Order: sequence, then C-alpha cells, then structure tokens
Amino acid sequence: MGTIKRNFYNNITPTGKFDSADLTGTIPATNVADASLTNITSVPATVGDFVQKVASDPTPVGAGDVWYNTTSNALKSVIQSSAWSSGANLITTRYGSGGAGTQTEALAIGGAIAPAGPFTQTATEEYNGSGWSNGGALGTGRYLMGGAGTQTAGLAFGGRLPPGTNVTEEYDGSSWTAGGNMGTARFDLGDAGIQTSALAFGGRNPPSGPYALNEEYNGTTWSEQNDLNTARPGLAGCGIETAALAFSGAPNRTDTEEYNGTSWTSVNGMNTGRVDPSGTGTQNAALAFGGGNPGPTSATEEYDGTSWTTSSGSLAVARRIFGGAGTQTAGLGFGGYTDPGMTGVTEEYNKSINVITGAAWSSGPSINSGRRAGGGSGTQTAGIIAGGRNGDVPPNSSTNTEEYDGSSWTNGGSMSTARFDTQMAGPNTSAVIIGGYDIAASPNIFSNVEEYNGTSWTAGGSYPSIYFGGDAAGTQTATVSFGGYNPSLTSNAFLYDGSTWTSTGSMITGRGYMSACGTQTSALAISGKISPNTDTEEFDGSTWSAGGSSLISFLGGGASGDTSSAIHFGGASAPGGTNLNFAAQYDGTNWVTTASLATAISETTGSKNSSSTSAWRALGYSGTYPTATEEFTGETSATNVVTISSS
Repeated sequence: MGTIKRNFYNNITPTGKFDSADLTGTIPATNVADASLTNITSVPATVGDFVQKVASDPTPVGAGDVWYNTTSNALKSVIQSSAWSSGANLITTRYGSGGAGTQTEALAIGGAIAPAGPFTQTATEEYNGSGWSNGGALGTGRYLMGGAGTQTAGLAFGGRLPPGTNVTEEYDGSSWTAGGNMGTARFDLGDAGIQTSALAFGGRNPPSGPYALNEEYNGTTWSEQNDLNTARPGLAGCGIETAALAFSGAPNRTDTEEYNGTSWTSVNGMNTGRVDPSGTGTQNAALAFGGGNPGPTSATEEYDGTSWTTSSGSLAVARRIFGGAGTQTAGLGFGGYTDPGMTGVTEEYNKSINVITGAAWSSGPSINSGRRAGGGSGTQTAGIIAGGRNGDVPPNSSTNTEEYDGSSWTNGGSMSTARFDTQMAGPNTSAVIIGGYDIAASPNIFSNVEEYNGTSWTAGGSYPSIYFGGDAAGTQTATVSFGGYNPSLTSNAFLYDGSTWTSTGSMITGRGYMSACGTQTSALAISGKISPNTDTEEFDGSTWSAGGSSLISFLGGGASGDTSSAIHFGGASAPGGTNLNFAAQYDGTNWVTTASLATAISETTGSKNSSSTSAWRALGYSGTYPTATEEFTGETSATNVVTISSS
C-alpha cells in the first residue's frame, strides 16, 4: 500500500490528546494495514489544508477557530468561557434594590442601608457599563421591590417600607412618576417584563402570605391573572409578560415555573435551592445567581428552556437580597446582603470568547517615609512625591523627595524648604513645587517655588500670591496653579513658563484642598473645600468652566488624567471627617464610580500627569501614616486563546 500523508486525525493519541510534534509528516508503510484501507473512498485533508500556519496569533478570531503558531510551535484555538468580573461599586452601599435594564444600561432602584428597616432608600443609580451615576429619586423609598423595563423606561412596584406597599412608579430616564397601584401590597416578590407590560408574582406581607398571586401591568393598571402553582416569597423572575420564568424562593426552593401569558407550568427545578437570588434573561435563556442557602451563595445557573446547568462562573462576593439586570450572556449583579453586613460591589457576568478583567487597585511598592498632605505628580513610570507632614506637633514638616520609576520608590534630593499643603506638577525629572505651609516656621505660609531636575531642587520664580492648600497641573515649564487658603479661600489662578508667573482667568468658585490633574491647557479641579463641594471645574488654558458634578462631597483626594478622561480617589468627607476609599472616573461630561481603593485614606496624592486607566496613589492619613501605595489599572478585555495540549 505504501505511505500516506499524515492528517489531523492521525495525530490524536490513544488518550485523546493531540500530538502536535509532527503535523506534516508521513506514516510509514509498515504502520499501515492494507486490510484497513479497502473501503476508503477519500482521505481527510491534511492539517495544513484546513489549519492555517502563522508566525503570530491572528486577529480577529472566533470561537472554534484553530491555527498553528510556528513561533511557539503550538496548536491554538479560541474557546468560549463563562465568568464574573468586577465592576464599579455602587455610590451608596445597600441591599434589596430593584433592578432593570442591561449590563451597559442598568438601574439600581431604592433599597435599604441596614440589616432591617426602616432605613429605606429613594436613591436611583444608573450604570453605563463602566460605573454608576446618580439618577432621579423614587417618590417612595422602599426595598425588596419588583423592577422591570429599561434604564429610560423603568418600572418599580411593591416593596417594603415597612410594611408592604402596592405603590408603582415609572421612570423616564431622569425622574419617577406615579403609576397604577398593584391590587395587593407585598414585597419580596418576583418580576418580569417592561414598563408597559409587566408581571408581579409571589411575595409576602406578614401576617399575610406567602402569596401565589400573579398580576399583570398594562402601563396604566394592574389586573390579577392565574396564580403560581407554588406560593412563595424570595423568588426571582425574568422574561416578558407572555413568556416569563419564576424560580427559587423561600425556604431554599428549587421550584421553577414558566408562564405563557395565561397560566403557569411547573418545569425542571434548579440544581441549588436558594432564596432571594437575582435573575435575568428570558424564558429560554435565563441566568440565576446568588441568594441564600441558607447563608449567601455565589452559585450561578443557566436555564435553556428545559433544564438548569450550573455555570463554571461563580460570584466573587456571595450575597443575597440584591439587584440584577442584563441577559444570560451579559448579566449584572449589584449590592446585597452578605450576612453580616452589606456590600456595594458590582459584578458583570460574561459568556463569550473574551476574558474580561475588571478595573482594580492593586498594592504598589512602599514609599520610604510615611506622611500626609505632601505634593505628588508625574506618571505611572515617572512619579514624584515631596514634602508633607507626619504629625501635629512641630517640627512635623518634611523636605523629603521620593521618585518612582514604575517598580520602586527611591529617595531623591531634599527640598530647601520643609512644607506641606503644597502644590505640585510635573514628572520626576522636571517637577515644580509651589507655596505651602509649615506650623513651625515664621512666617509659616510660603510663596517660594522650587524646581526639580531629577537630582536636586533649585529656586524657581517666586509665586505672586501667598496661599496654601491650592493645587496645580501641567509641567515645570507649563504649569497652571489655582485656589488655596489664607485665611479665606481664593479663586486666583496663575500660569508658569518655567521662570515667570502671570495671572490668568479666575476659577468660578474659590476653593482649597481639592483634587487636581491634567495639563496647563486641560486641567481639572474637583470638589474640595467649597460649598457645595461637588463642583468640578475645567481649565482650557485661559478660562474656567463648570464640569460635571462629582458623585460625592470630599476634599483632600488624589487625581489623574485631564478634562477629557480622569479619575479621582480617596479623600475625606469633610475637614476631620470620614476617610474615603471612593473612586470615580470622568469622561469629560459625567462622573461614574469605579473600583474603590483598598484603603480609605485622606490627604493623599497621585499621578496627576498620568491617565484615567493607569494611575498611582501615595502619601496620606488613614489613622496612621502608611507607606503602602496603590496602583490603578482600568478594565481590559482579551480573547480567550488556549493552547491545545499534546499530553
């Protein structure tokens, strides 16, 4: 018979693994039995005929694509995976929120802020796929309500005040208005549908219940329809009014029922019994996640219209009584009760060929000297901090300088003047520090400027005003300095060219202890010691204008980026107030939440000249003067390329 060309199937080993050692060779004639070939009418294509050979992994690729990488000598493919990744935290930590919308346009509606009522919330938050922003407030604060619809056409119904309520409200993307009341007041109920065609089923309102009641909403009024087969509270739902799904419930039920617009039918149950999970999707493609069993679970299941399958992806934070939105392949879970306590954590579920890594802060290398209220600026690989204070009893000011190269902090040249509450701009090879304060000095407020060349500080052009607690942005030869305090707040702003200061357009509102970042022609001043202290101002090189309001009031935090894209982090809620781990990102118009710092810290600083997706934080006060730093990396997405094993 002779030899034949080796093909893909010839390289499968007896154990089922692929032998990639020889893709184009031949099978010796002695290995081929003539008797086994008598009925062959065609020979499968060789590997080279249907698997491309490339020196680097191709793009774009789809699920199931196969190729041979000649550089790494590996057979590769793309597979679909199911996983949860971290999203941005809610602005207000809570549990029992209603949910509506999609993974990229969601609503978190109401909720509660304590293990038991009546600490109900009216707050609505909107999610854009990256972070949360404030929406319109509910007319009636409540939790454990039903939610349906979209971010611009939402519906909230029922819930607990306590007691249970039958109130319905409709959302238009900015504000809530009253809708028709439900026939039966209840909470802890299931939900499905859209604003003009919704379902409310099950629930409780002690001493009444548990309920099997099912009501339909037509956009104006509710009407009672055929009941669930099993009365229960603590269930979840999804789908539309004519094709809905009800699942789970108290106590730790696996019960699943399908609704066809007229009646409910019991179908295959869930694999894990649970109460108060979240759910989303359709009747034929549903997602259930979290809940209590009896304590919080992270288990996730998918329903295909016939049966439930446990997903390989589990929530990072096990929780119950929380909000959800989205679809089976792109789900969203937020807030919840973790027994004990609450969480504001948001997680995104993705079933795709892409691996999503959520935005996060991670531990960075330690600085050499812990202190607070120092200057800081630079980039992720060329950072600098200088000055600061390490107590309230003089002498407590520092002349220390430290440089960051992206991997470690090293001591640099000392400043001539010890100071804190100062202004700083530029990277570690060409920085400028301006003004400041020193309790022990006389006079104790400075106008002197120092410039750093990567080794030592020298005197710069004297600042034309005497203030502390202001801030700056830009570089050593193109700086904008603004705001400050002595003893009142100022709106003054000045430009620096490396030798001379000139006056420029004043800020709209005088302020100090703000967060700042950017360049001389694209600078941000965020919040600070003003009233109201949620104001953001943008500078274009000559004029200040109002930007989007920050989500919370704070002062003494750090920032990175510019007017088109920025991040702020840390700070305190007020002078002497609560330290914050809060962080938010700016898109040039609006602020949304992002991953929180690991440590709540005030009087901190960061990489002003870096970006909104790559930043560092150093210095500060958290009850002590920590040397620990943190680094921020924005969300990333990568194709799930795998190497097909040969053993």
